[in-house]
Amino acid sequence: MLQRFFQLREHGTNVRTEVLAGLTTFLTMAYIIFLQPAILSGELFHRPTGIEPGAVMTATCLAAALATAIMALYARYPICQAPGMGENFFFVFSVIPAAGLLVDAGLADGSLQPGATSAWQIALGVVFLSGVLFVLLTVCGVREWILAAISPSMRHAIAIGIGLFIAFIGLCNAGLIQSHGQPPAVSLQINPRFDSPDLVVFFFGLLLTSVLLARRVRGAIVLGILASTLLAIAAKSALPHLPESIQSAPLVAESKLATLFTVTDRVVAAPPSMAQTFCAMDLVRAMSWSMVPFILIFLFMDVFDTLGTLIGVSERAGLMRDGTLPRMRQAMLSDAVATMAGAAMGTSTVTSFVESAAGVEQGGRTGLTALVVAGLFVAALFFSPIVAMVGAYPPITAPALVVVGSMMMRNVVHVEWDNPAEALPSFLVILGIPLTYSIADGLALGLVAYPLVKLLSGQARDVRWPAYVLAAVMVAYFVFIRTQAL
Repeated sequence: MLQRFFQLREHGTNVRTEVLAGLTTFLTMAYIIFLQPAILSGELFHRPTGIEPGAVMTATCLAAALATAIMALYARYPICQAPGMGENFFFVFSVIPAAGLLVDAGLADGSLQPGATSAWQIALGVVFLSGVLFVLLTVCGVREWILAAISPSMRHAIAIGIGLFIAFIGLCNAGLIQSHGQPPAVSLQINPRFDSPDLVVFFFGLLLTSVLLARRVRGAIVLGILASTLLAIAAKSALPHLPESIQSAPLVAESKLATLFTVTDRVVAAPPSMAQTFCAMDLVRAMSWSMVPFILIFLFMDVFDTLGTLIGVSERAGLMRDGTLPRMRQAMLSDAVATMAGAAMGTSTVTSFVESAAGVEQGGRTGLTALVVAGLFVAALFFSPIVAMVGAYPPITAPALVVVGSMMMRNVVHVEWDNPAEALPSFLVILGIPLTYSIADGLALGLVAYPLVKLLSGQARDVRWPAYVLAAVMVAYFVFIRTQAL
């Protein structure tokens, strides 16, 4: 049955190879199970969003399993899906604050009753609507319209900027980068106390993950997380046995290891309930004008992520035919439906993972690889105590953020640096995202600058009309949304 459905022989593979490829892919992308609950709940940044970490974990695993199974059975590609890195940060740092302003305005004018909705529910509605638009665009076959809105240089710049942002947050969460002073005179400085327990755990995880990646060990990121967890458990267990003078020293007593990290007494447990987030999205307020820019940005990010991953992984797997990808429509539709399903369950944009290339390198060529990954995500649901323990202690997951950020930097070679009209707007995006501490603000800077610089430099022929529409939307975002946050 598997042979007939997935055409294993025609693709030069077999069941054993596909299963091993699926296990390899799962190990390379399993870090999202640890990071997503900590990110969406706000635990990673000590700024609670109101979403329960357990609900996010269940939603993440189920959404990833469902999305990957759809890709496996409908598009039949060895490409796996899960909530995307980048989109989740945009969800927390840009969409939720904007939605919070909408809630505050409703409470102030009496149009909204206390407790009727929350910012994260509106944000989930924004994600769902972006998925609906993705479905419509895919069904209507207007992918070219989307591609015309942003130049290739700008697409790569977005990935680079988000990568820098993610890595920066990882360094801050580890305690390596610290802020001093009060706004607006805030300065960032390195923490020179490398003997801090938190920095010891962080540097151990970063070094180990880097070495494993350099040696091309499958699952390097998740192995680094697990090894750092074991070190943190050992250090936490050793604290009570240290001399009183060391235990009471501020470096130890005030560390996150002493104040935040708690060793779980269980490994396996029933999956956490996602009753809080299941179908909790607020679609009505998500359709307000102030949320339109975020719907469009989510749409563009998802489309570009999906297209880039599909083409890149398929090229590596030898699945392209005469420069085109068979069943592209099915693959895009799988991704779009997955985003809607993920939002309904309670997680941010679900997209195709470039880590799928690891399974392809292992020999995976069909949807059977993805089907194995889907099953493993379901199995991961029963290890929630481990996920909760890891997510509550940022120095464990900080190395993964730094490594993922470094991986996203590879796009820098694809920016057209020789053309200032392409380079300057791209640079604004790359620099703006981490320095403004907002993906939306940094992205808006570049999207507004791009058509203007092109037009005034005599390169208007390179700009399609959707780019001007998007620039106008971003100007409206600055005028009507960002000014309200002042």
